[in-house]
Amino acid sequence: MKLRANGRKNSNRAGERGVALIVVLWIFIFLFVVAFEFSTSAREEASAAHRFNEETEGYYLAVAGFERGLYDFLNQPAGSAAQQPAQKNDVLDGAWREHTLGTGSFRARLVDEGGKININRVSEQVLRRIFTNLGIEGVRRDTLVDAIMDWRDEDELHRANGAENDYYAALVPAYTAKNGPLDSVDDLLWIKGMTRELFFGYSESTGSTSDQARAIALRDIFTIDSPIDRVNLRTASAEVIHALAAIPLERCRAFVEERKKLSDKTLADLLPLLGISAGDAALQAFIFTNPSIVAVESEGRPSESRAARRVKGVVRLGGAQGFELLRWLDRETALPSS
Repeated sequence: MKLRANGRKNSNRAGERGVALIVVLWIFIFLFVVAFEFSTSAREEASAAHRFNEETEGYYLAVAGFERGLYDFLNQPAGSAAQQPAQKNDVLDGAWREHTLGTGSFRARLVDEGGKININRVSEQVLRRIFTNLGIEGVRRDTLVDAIMDWRDEDELHRANGAENDYYAALVPAYTAKNGPLDSVDDLLWIKGMTRELFFGYSESTGSTSDQARAIALRDIFTIDSPIDRVNLRTASAEVIHALAAIPLERCRAFVEERKKLSDKTLADLLPLLGISAGDAALQAFIFTNPSIVAVESEGRPSESRAARRVKGVVRLGGAQGFELLRWLDRETALPSS
C-alpha cells in the first residue's frame, strides 16, 4: 500500500516536471520570437535610416550639380552664336559632365529647350510628318496625331481617329482630356495611342533600353518650354533634326559632331553635311541662335551607393537674378541607360 502511494507520488512529480519543462520551452520559444522580431525591426529601421541618409545626401549632391550647370549656363560668352569657340559651346551639347564633391559625386548636363520641338506649338501637318519620319505610319500615326490635337483643342469634337472626354472616361482609371496645352511632355502618356515604348524609346519586341535596341524616344525630341516655333539648329540633337527634316540619322550625327568645331567652320560650311543649302526650304523649320531657356538636369550619387537622386530645373535668362526658374522637378524620372 505504501509502495503504491509512493509510486503514485513519484508519477505526479514526474508529470509536474514534464509540465514545467514544456512551460520553460514555451517561454524560451516566446523569448526567441520576441528577440528575433526585435532584431529584424532594428535591422529594418537601421536600413531605412541608411537609405534616407543616402537619399538626402544624393539629393543635395544633385542640387549642387544643378547649381554648377546653372553657373555654366549663366557664364556663356556673349556674342554671335555662329562665332563662339567650340569649347565654349560644349556645355550646351546635352552631354553629362561628372564632378566629385566631398565623398560623393554628381553629374549634370544642359539641354536647350529651343533645340526640341514644342508639342504645344507644332502644327498638325508637321506633327504627322514627324511621326512618319520616325517610322510611325498608318492608323497608329493617324491615331497619335488626331488624339494629340484633340487633347490640345478646347472643343469636344472628335477627329476621325482622335479621342475626347467620353473615350477617357471609359478607361480604368477614368480621367478627362486636358482640352488645352500639355502641362509637361509626360502628359503624352495619357493620350490615346501613346505607349511607353514610343515615349521612352524601348524596343517594342524586347522592352530593352540598350543602345542596340533603343528607338528614338519621343520624350527626348518634344518639349513644352521652347520659346520659338522653329528648332534651334545650334543645339538640336541628331534625333530632333532627323525627326523634323527626314535627313538620315547618321548624316545628322555627323553634322552634330562637326558642329562642335564651329570656331573653324561657318553654318554655311556645315549645312552640306545635312544635304541642304543656305537657301533650301528645309531651313524654314530651323533657326540658329543662342539658347534662352535651358533644362538643367543633375544626378547626385553618394560614395558606394548604387542609387542616384535626380533633379531638373528649367530656367530662362533674364530677371533681377539673371535667370528665372520656370519649373523644378524634385524627382526627375531617369531611364536605366541614360
